[in-house]
Amino acid sequence: MQDFNNKTVVITGAASGMGRAYAQAFARLGSHLALCDYDREGLHETESLIRGECQREPVLAVFDIAVEEEVAGFAEKVRTEMGDVDVLINNAGIEGSAKPVWASRSESFQRVMAVNYFGVVNCTRAFLPRMLARQSGVIVNVSSIFGLVGTPNHADYCGSKFAVRGFTEALMVELSESPIQVHLLHPGGIATNIARQPSSQAFSGHFLTTPPEDIVRYVIDSIRKNRTRMVYGNNAWKAAWGARLLPLKAICAMAWKEMKGVIDLSDYDFLKSNKNQTGAKREKFQE
Repeated sequence: MQDFNNKTVVITGAASGMGRAYAQAFARLGSHLALCDYDREGLHETESLIRGECQREPVLAVFDIAVEEEVAGFAEKVRTEMGDVDVLINNAGIEGSAKPVWASRSESFQRVMAVNYFGVVNCTRAFLPRMLARQSGVIVNVSSIFGLVGTPNHADYCGSKFAVRGFTEALMVELSESPIQVHLLHPGGIATNIARQPSSQAFSGHFLTTPPEDIVRYVIDSIRKNRTRMVYGNNAWKAAWGARLLPLKAICAMAWKEMKGVIDLSDYDFLKSNKNQTGAKREKFQE
Protein backbone atom coordinates (compact mmCIF):
# COMPACT_ATOMS: atom_id res chain seq x y z
CA MET A 1 0.00 0.00 0.00
CA GLN A 2 1.52 3.28 -1.13
CA ASP A 3 -1.24 5.88 -0.83
CA PHE A 4 -3.28 6.38 2.36
CA ASN A 5 -5.54 9.11 1.02
CA ASN A 6 -9.22 8.17 1.44
CA LYS A 7 -8.21 4.90 3.09
CA THR A 8 -9.93 3.84 6.32
CA VAL A 9 -7.48 3.35 9.19
CA VAL A 10 -8.36 1.85 12.59
CA ILE A 11 -6.07 2.76 15.49
CA THR A 12 -6.43 1.23 18.93
CA GLY A 13 -5.02 2.98 21.99
CA ALA A 14 -5.43 6.33 20.24
CA ALA A 15 -5.80 8.50 23.35
CA SER A 16 -2.09 9.20 23.80
CA GLY A 17 1.47 8.29 22.85
CA MET A 18 2.03 6.34 19.66
CA GLY A 19 -1.71 5.94 19.08
CA ARG A 20 -2.20 9.69 19.02
CA ALA A 21 0.85 10.14 16.79
CA TYR A 22 -0.58 7.57 14.33
CA ALA A 23 -3.89 9.44 14.28
CA GLN A 24 -2.19 12.76 13.55
CA ALA A 25 0.04 11.29 10.84
CA PHE A 26 -2.73 9.42 9.00
CA ALA A 27 -5.03 12.47 9.25
CA ARG A 28 -2.38 14.51 7.44
CA LEU A 29 -2.22 11.80 4.77
CA GLY A 30 -5.95 12.14 4.11
CA SER A 31 -7.08 8.91 5.77
CA HIS A 32 -10.48 8.32 7.34
CA LEU A 33 -9.96 7.39 10.98
CA ALA A 34 -11.65 5.07 13.45
CA LEU A 35 -10.12 5.56 16.89
CA CYS A 36 -10.67 3.70 20.14
CA ASP A 37 -9.32 3.71 23.67
CA TYR A 38 -10.33 3.07 27.26
CA ASP A 39 -9.49 6.70 28.13
CA ARG A 40 -12.47 8.83 27.06
CA GLU A 41 -10.89 12.20 27.88
CA GLY A 42 -7.64 11.40 26.11
CA LEU A 43 -9.47 10.07 23.04
CA HIS A 44 -11.48 13.25 22.68
CA GLU A 45 -8.29 15.28 23.09
CA THR A 46 -6.80 13.34 20.18
CA GLU A 47 -9.92 14.03 18.15
CA SER A 48 -9.63 17.75 18.83
CA LEU A 49 -6.00 17.73 17.66
CA ILE A 50 -6.84 16.16 14.28
CA ARG A 51 -10.20 17.80 13.66
CA GLY A 52 -8.84 20.43 11.27
CA GLU A 53 -6.97 17.87 9.15
CA CYS A 54 -9.60 15.15 8.79
CA GLN A 55 -11.58 14.99 5.56
CA ARG A 56 -14.48 13.46 7.46
CA GLU A 57 -15.41 13.13 11.12
CA PRO A 58 -13.59 10.23 12.75
CA VAL A 59 -15.40 7.34 14.39
CA LEU A 60 -14.67 7.31 18.12
CA ALA A 61 -15.34 4.51 20.57
CA VAL A 62 -14.53 4.09 24.28
CA PHE A 63 -14.43 0.49 25.49
CA ASP A 64 -12.28 -2.28 26.94
CA ILE A 65 -10.35 -3.89 24.11
CA ALA A 66 -9.96 -7.07 26.16
CA VAL A 67 -13.70 -7.76 25.81
CA GLU A 68 -14.33 -9.59 22.54
CA GLU A 69 -17.98 -8.55 22.28
CA GLU A 70 -17.12 -4.86 22.62
CA VAL A 71 -14.45 -5.16 19.93
CA ALA A 72 -16.97 -6.85 17.64
CA GLY A 73 -19.42 -3.99 18.26
CA PHE A 74 -16.72 -1.46 17.38
CA ALA A 75 -15.90 -3.32 14.16
CA GLU A 76 -19.57 -3.29 13.17
CA LYS A 77 -19.82 0.43 13.96
CA VAL A 78 -16.81 1.14 11.75
CA ARG A 79 -18.19 -0.97 8.91
CA THR A 80 -21.59 0.74 9.12
CA GLU A 81 -20.26 4.29 9.28
CA MET A 82 -17.09 4.04 7.18
CA GLY A 83 -17.18 0.84 5.18
CA ASP A 84 -14.33 -1.62 4.92
CA VAL A 85 -11.07 -1.08 6.76
CA ASP A 86 -7.82 -0.74 4.83
CA VAL A 87 -5.32 -0.47 7.71
CA LEU A 88 -5.56 -1.84 11.26
CA ILE A 89 -3.00 -0.62 13.80
CA ASN A 90 -3.20 -2.84 16.90
CA ASN A 91 -1.41 -0.39 19.16
CA ALA A 92 -3.26 -0.48 22.50
CA GLY A 93 -1.28 -1.69 25.49
CA ILE A 94 -0.70 -1.25 29.22
CA GLU A 95 2.27 -1.66 31.52
CA GLY A 96 2.64 -4.49 33.98
CA SER A 97 3.24 -4.58 37.72
CA ALA A 98 6.90 -3.46 37.51
CA LYS A 99 7.68 -6.22 40.02
CA PRO A 100 9.39 -9.61 39.77
CA VAL A 101 7.34 -12.75 39.24
CA TRP A 102 7.15 -13.70 42.92
CA ALA A 103 5.97 -10.23 43.96
CA SER A 104 3.39 -9.73 41.19
CA ARG A 105 -0.29 -10.44 41.69
CA SER A 106 -1.96 -12.98 39.43
CA GLU A 107 -4.45 -10.27 38.47
CA SER A 108 -1.62 -8.31 36.85
CA PHE A 109 -0.61 -11.23 34.64
CA GLN A 110 -4.22 -11.77 33.62
CA ARG A 111 -5.03 -8.12 32.93
CA VAL A 112 -1.84 -7.38 30.99
CA MET A 113 -2.35 -10.48 28.86
CA ALA A 114 -6.02 -9.61 28.34
CA VAL A 115 -5.23 -6.12 27.00
CA ASN A 116 -1.86 -6.50 25.32
CA TYR A 117 -2.37 -9.92 23.75
CA PHE A 118 -6.08 -10.67 23.56
CA GLY A 119 -6.75 -7.08 22.51
CA VAL A 120 -4.62 -7.77 19.42
CA VAL A 121 -6.30 -11.13 18.86
CA ASN A 122 -9.79 -9.67 19.27
CA CYS A 123 -9.23 -6.79 16.84
CA THR A 124 -7.47 -8.93 14.27
CA ARG A 125 -10.30 -11.48 14.30
CA ALA A 126 -12.93 -8.73 14.15
CA PHE A 127 -11.52 -6.94 11.09
CA LEU A 128 -9.74 -9.74 9.21
CA PRO A 129 -12.82 -11.46 7.69
CA ARG A 130 -13.71 -8.41 5.58
CA MET A 131 -10.07 -8.04 4.52
CA LEU A 132 -10.11 -11.67 3.42
CA ALA A 133 -13.34 -11.15 1.52
CA ARG A 134 -11.86 -8.14 -0.29
CA GLN A 135 -8.38 -9.69 -0.58
CA SER A 136 -6.93 -6.41 0.62
CA GLY A 137 -5.72 -4.87 3.86
CA VAL A 138 -2.85 -4.07 6.19
CA ILE A 139 -2.46 -5.27 9.79
CA VAL A 140 0.20 -3.84 12.10
CA ASN A 141 0.58 -5.61 15.46
CA VAL A 142 2.63 -3.86 18.11
CA SER A 143 4.89 -6.09 20.19
CA SER A 144 7.96 -4.58 21.89
CA ILE A 145 11.68 -5.15 22.29
CA PHE A 146 10.38 -6.82 25.44
CA GLY A 147 8.90 -9.31 23.00
CA LEU A 148 12.45 -10.12 21.91
CA VAL A 149 14.29 -10.17 25.25
CA GLY A 150 13.01 -11.00 28.73
CA THR A 151 13.70 -8.30 31.32
CA PRO A 152 13.50 -8.17 35.13
CA ASN A 153 10.33 -6.78 36.75
CA HIS A 154 8.46 -7.11 33.45
CA ALA A 155 7.54 -10.79 33.22
CA ASP A 156 3.82 -9.99 32.82
CA TYR A 157 4.51 -7.41 30.11
CA CYS A 158 7.16 -9.54 28.36
CA GLY A 159 4.82 -12.53 28.36
CA SER A 160 2.12 -10.53 26.59
CA LYS A 161 4.51 -9.07 24.01
CA PHE A 162 6.17 -12.41 23.26
CA ALA A 163 2.63 -13.71 22.73
CA VAL A 164 1.87 -10.91 20.25
CA ARG A 165 5.04 -11.81 18.40
CA GLY A 166 4.14 -15.51 18.16
CA PHE A 167 0.56 -14.77 17.12
CA THR A 168 1.65 -12.33 14.43
CA GLU A 169 4.39 -14.52 12.99
CA ALA A 170 1.88 -17.38 12.76
CA LEU A 171 -0.62 -15.04 11.06
CA MET A 172 2.07 -14.01 8.57
CA VAL A 173 2.54 -17.64 7.57
CA GLU A 174 -1.19 -18.24 7.29
CA LEU A 175 -1.61 -15.19 5.02
CA SER A 176 1.65 -15.62 3.10
CA GLU A 177 -0.17 -16.53 -0.11
CA SER A 178 -2.69 -13.68 0.21
CA PRO A 179 -2.27 -10.01 -0.72
CA ILE A 180 -2.95 -8.94 2.88
CA GLN A 181 0.08 -7.29 4.50
CA VAL A 182 0.93 -8.31 8.07
CA HIS A 183 3.55 -6.35 10.01
CA LEU A 184 5.16 -7.00 13.40
CA LEU A 185 6.47 -3.93 15.23
CA HIS A 186 9.03 -4.06 18.05
CA PRO A 187 9.28 -0.53 19.47
CA GLY A 188 12.25 0.33 21.64
CA GLY A 189 12.12 3.08 24.23
CA ILE A 190 9.39 5.38 22.90
CA ALA A 191 8.53 8.50 24.89
CA THR A 192 4.95 7.68 25.89
CA ASN A 193 3.12 7.68 29.21
CA ILE A 194 2.76 3.89 29.41
CA ALA A 195 5.05 3.74 32.47
CA ARG A 196 2.82 5.46 35.00
CA GLN A 197 3.70 3.79 38.30
CA PRO A 198 6.11 5.58 40.68
CA SER A 199 8.43 2.55 40.58
CA SER A 200 8.61 2.85 36.77
CA GLN A 201 9.78 6.45 36.58
CA ALA A 202 13.53 5.75 36.65
CA PHE A 203 13.06 3.25 33.82
CA SER A 204 10.88 5.69 31.89
CA GLY A 205 13.32 8.58 32.20
CA HIS A 206 16.30 6.47 31.16
CA PHE A 207 14.87 4.39 28.32
CA LEU A 208 11.70 6.03 26.93
CA THR A 209 13.36 8.75 24.86
CA THR A 210 12.44 8.30 21.18
CA PRO A 211 9.63 10.67 20.07
CA PRO A 212 6.49 8.75 19.03
CA GLU A 213 6.31 10.79 15.82
CA ASP A 214 9.62 9.25 14.72
CA ILE A 215 8.46 5.65 14.99
CA VAL A 216 5.15 6.49 13.29
CA ARG A 217 7.03 7.85 10.26
CA TYR A 218 9.09 4.66 10.21
CA VAL A 219 5.98 2.47 10.39
CA ILE A 220 4.25 4.29 7.55
CA ASP A 221 7.38 3.97 5.42
CA SER A 222 7.58 0.26 6.35
CA ILE A 223 3.96 -0.31 5.27
CA ARG A 224 4.75 1.27 1.92
CA LYS A 225 7.80 -0.99 1.52
CA ASN A 226 5.98 -4.02 2.97
CA ARG A 227 8.70 -4.49 5.57
CA THR A 228 7.29 -7.31 7.70
CA ARG A 229 9.40 -6.96 10.87
CA MET A 230 9.88 -3.42 12.16
CA VAL A 231 12.41 -2.59 14.88
CA TYR A 232 12.75 1.03 15.92
CA GLY A 233 13.46 3.22 18.93
CA ASN A 234 15.96 3.60 21.74
CA ASN A 235 17.88 0.33 22.36
CA ALA A 236 15.71 -1.50 19.80
CA TRP A 237 18.37 -2.79 17.43
CA LYS A 238 20.68 -3.62 20.32
CA ALA A 239 18.00 -5.90 21.74
CA ALA A 240 17.10 -7.32 18.33
CA TRP A 241 20.65 -8.26 17.37
CA GLY A 242 21.38 -9.53 20.87
CA ALA A 243 18.33 -11.81 20.71
CA ARG A 244 19.47 -13.15 17.34
CA LEU A 245 23.17 -13.62 17.97
CA LEU A 246 23.89 -14.10 21.67
CA PRO A 247 23.49 -17.25 23.80
CA LEU A 248 20.53 -17.03 26.18
CA LYS A 249 22.79 -16.87 29.22
CA ALA A 250 24.56 -13.83 27.75
CA ILE A 251 21.23 -12.18 26.89
CA CYS A 252 20.03 -12.63 30.48
CA ALA A 253 23.24 -11.12 31.84
CA MET A 254 22.97 -8.20 29.44
CA ALA A 255 19.33 -7.56 30.38
CA TRP A 256 20.14 -7.58 34.10
CA LYS A 257 23.08 -5.20 33.63
CA GLU A 258 20.97 -2.80 31.57
CA MET A 259 17.97 -2.83 33.89
CA LYS A 260 19.18 -3.20 37.47
CA GLY A 261 19.89 0.52 37.83
CA VAL A 262 16.39 1.61 36.82
CA ILE A 263 14.08 -0.91 38.50
CA ASP A 264 12.87 -1.27 42.08
CA LEU A 265 15.19 -3.83 43.70
CA SER A 266 13.43 -3.96 47.08
CA ASP A 267 11.87 -7.33 46.25
CA TYR A 268 15.33 -8.80 45.69
CA ASP A 269 16.70 -8.10 49.18
CA PHE A 270 15.89 -11.57 50.49
CA LEU A 271 17.91 -13.10 47.64
CA LYS A 272 20.99 -11.18 48.74
CA SER A 273 20.39 -12.29 52.32
CA ASN A 274 20.06 -15.92 51.28
CA LYS A 275 23.17 -15.62 49.14
CA ASN A 276 25.16 -14.20 52.05
CA GLN A 277 23.93 -16.96 54.35
CA THR A 278 24.85 -19.59 51.80
CA GLY A 279 28.31 -18.07 51.43
CA ALA A 280 28.80 -18.04 55.21
CA LYS A 281 27.74 -21.67 55.49
CA ARG A 282 30.15 -22.62 52.70
CA GLU A 283 33.06 -20.85 54.40
CA LYS A 284 32.24 -22.53 57.73
CA PHE A 285 32.12 -25.92 56.02
CA GLN A 286 35.48 -25.30 54.34
CA GLU A 287 37.05 -24.45 57.73
